[in-house]
Amino acid sequence: MNSARRWTTLCGVSDDSAWEAPEGSWASSAARRRNMQAIRSRDTKPEKLIRRLVHAQGLRYRVAARPLPDLRRTADLVFRPTKVAVFIDGCYWHGCPEHYVPPKTNSGYWSDKVLRNVTRDRDTDQRLREAGWLVLRFWEHEPSVACAQQITDTVLARRTRPPAS
Repeated sequence: MNSARRWTTLCGVSDDSAWEAPEGSWASSAARRRNMQAIRSRDTKPEKLIRRLVHAQGLRYRVAARPLPDLRRTADLVFRPTKVAVFIDGCYWHGCPEHYVPPKTNSGYWSDKVLRNVTRDRDTDQRLREAGWLVLRFWEHEPSVACAQQITDTVLARRTRPPAS
């Protein structure tokens, strides 16, 4: 039994039509709630494919790690010795200029959410650069082979000439 079904059973709610969002909830319906809970924040298909390709090139990295211990933000791949942080951004959640489509339901909330994500991404990039890190960002729709090759080339190049501390 999946967690959403178990939750509705435990609460005595038998179907989606009887469910009501709690006051101030971000979920507009039980179906929306299940949908939002199912969205992965890590280990997405593009991430896993890029990780597999980079690993096959002999590189080792940390997954979903904080590049800077004091910064509460994680990169998808972190190469600590060479100070390279890789982010694979989802087109919707990070406002891809090619693929982002504003939502039709609760558009004010979700558009603001995406704007906050983009603002946080730029802030993360700046903080990491100031700490001597190189930030690589890719969109989920970019070819995984090309992304993996760029990551590999960048990390190997920084191995031969260490980053400035």
